[in-house]
Amino acid sequence: MKPHILFVCGRNKRRSPTAVNVYRNDQRFTVYSAGISGTSGHQINQKDIHWADVIFVFEDEYGKWIKRKFNESHPKIINLSIPDEFEYMDSELIELIKTTTENYLDNLFN
Repeated sequence: MKPHILFVCGRNKRRSPTAVNVYRNDQRFTVYSAGISGTSGHQINQKDIHWADVIFVFEDEYGKWIKRKFNESHPKIINLSIPDEFEYMDSELIELIKTTTENYLDNLFN
């Protein structure tokens, strides 16, 4: 079975959906996205936490929020440190996602 990767940003509008688009057809794993805000396209929930093998957050505060909200158990949370200054599918955002994510993926699943 392929590992499940959850990408989490603030409102699930730009960064995490871009990451899903980048990795949607990657045969190494399955991807999904969520946001922490109540106004998110999809707000992270307990089902997402149980589904994920690893969670990539775009800012440190999102990882802290997840740990507080879902304090009983959660998968490994990795902060990509990509600021919310890009539009959906911005070429620079895509490159940052690929560069930062791949550094972790090589170590996580190999």
